[in-house]
Amino acid sequence: MSDALDATPYDALLLLSFGGPEGPDDVVPFLENVTRGRGIPKERLKEVGQHYFLFGGVSPINDQNRALLDALRKDFAEHGLDLPIYWGNRNWAPYLTDTLREMVADGRRRILVLATSAYASYSGCRQYRENLADSLAALAAEGLELPRVDKLRHYFNHPGFLDPMIDGVLASLADLPEDVRAGAHIAFTTHSIPTSSADTSGPVETHGEGGAYVEEHLDVAELIADAVRERTGIDHPWRLVYQSRSGAPHIPWLEPDICDHLEALHGAGVPAVVMAPIGFVSDHMEVLYDLDTEATAKAGELGLPVRRSATVGDDPRFAAAIRDLVLERAAAESGREVTPCALGALGASHNVCPVGCCPARAPRPAAAGADSPYA
Repeated sequence: MSDALDATPYDALLLLSFGGPEGPDDVVPFLENVTRGRGIPKERLKEVGQHYFLFGGVSPINDQNRALLDALRKDFAEHGLDLPIYWGNRNWAPYLTDTLREMVADGRRRILVLATSAYASYSGCRQYRENLADSLAALAAEGLELPRVDKLRHYFNHPGFLDPMIDGVLASLADLPEDVRAGAHIAFTTHSIPTSSADTSGPVETHGEGGAYVEEHLDVAELIADAVRERTGIDHPWRLVYQSRSGAPHIPWLEPDICDHLEALHGAGVPAVVMAPIGFVSDHMEVLYDLDTEATAKAGELGLPVRRSATVGDDPRFAAAIRDLVLERAAAESGREVTPCALGALGASHNVCPVGCCPARAPRPAAAGADSPYA
């Protein structure tokens, strides 16, 4: 699509992310934002916040988003794509509503949204769409002219997302001691979610055991494992596993947990493991604590050599993939013929989330979908 550097009808791109505290005093207020409406006592939030306090009360996600913004702006400028980029968060400054208000004041009327989540799920897609609807409702209550907001499709199988992760796994394998390298297992990790949410993830036709959430991750894991085999000549065994579980213990969540998986691998005589966090765009708190701290400590107790491969972060190939997705969506919206770029068995995801996609337990308005109250 190098001949189509026109983003019309869009006049801005919005990076929409989770947000995180940027100092010790931010931790509990941030967690109050995350858990609002659940009635969790402040003392419990202080306990949960210990993960952040271990890192000075600072989540790395905001700096990582700043780096991604810089990479996107650099890529757009180098390729002649004149599209301003803004940033808003769900749970911390810069807050989404404030950013949308700024965009309206700047005259932006057709906004394309990039969420920092590559896969279909309630928390990774629809909840962001609900956040957009809440913010648009707030702007409407202020009497502001509402922009039209669309969301980029899921990009889990775009080569610009896959290639950096393939290189990361290869680098981690190469960093293992030579005597255990060939027998290393690859543990592809992602955020665990309740099985009920997984089973209803994606469009209605994909609902069932694991839904689109598990199906998409398995597709990515297989693509990476195949690429590693092609480049090394070794068929490393692998499995999709989960991390970062939270919530009530009686509610079923996706398993196995990465630490349990490491114990099982050690018991089976596996000589080494590469942990590949394919479910995360950047090295934020779940990666730094649950993998680099907790899982790595578990491996140390077992005497099991482990390496953790890199996420895509601000890799230039990922920035180029976002440019490609922007131009792809702009072409589709303008009625121009376009061939979506996607690898693997599943093909390109939908541009517009259909009715029934990743439903919430309690229905709420969601923007940027077929059921949006905002045209």
